[in-house]
Amino acid sequence: MTRVDFHFNAPDKLHYCSRLLRKVFRSGRRAVVHADAATIADLDRLLWTFSALDFIPHVAASDPLAARTPVLLCSEPCETQGIDLLVNLSRSTPSFFSRFERLIEVVGADEDDRASARERWRFYKDRGYAVESFDLAAQ
Repeated sequence: MTRVDFHFNAPDKLHYCSRLLRKVFRSGRRAVVHADAATIADLDRLLWTFSALDFIPHVAASDPLAARTPVLLCSEPCETQGIDLLVNLSRSTPSFFSRFERLIEVVGADEDDRASARERWRFYKDRGYAVESFDLAAQ
């Protein structure tokens, strides 16, 4: 069953996600990031520039190089063969989250994002998923 972690109070969801993906990449693992198309485009640009010392290989999940790339970006359900981590930046529950061993929900500090996160939290809990929370403001 998928383990669900909520990382909440992220001051900047995209920068937090970039740092998280850097950690995933350095560990030799792979991840899929799910969000709406505009957010995916913003994250794609940020991953090229957020650190002068790091490069995180990433492509769209539909790209021919996806099978060999550590980080896949998608706004729709995508092929996830061999990937066990899904990072959700969307305000909705990814329909394909149960394919993964672990789901990280990144939640910002604004009230709209927090409200939609509470709905997703209830969704997962009501279905018996183990849900943990991590307050990024406390770090």
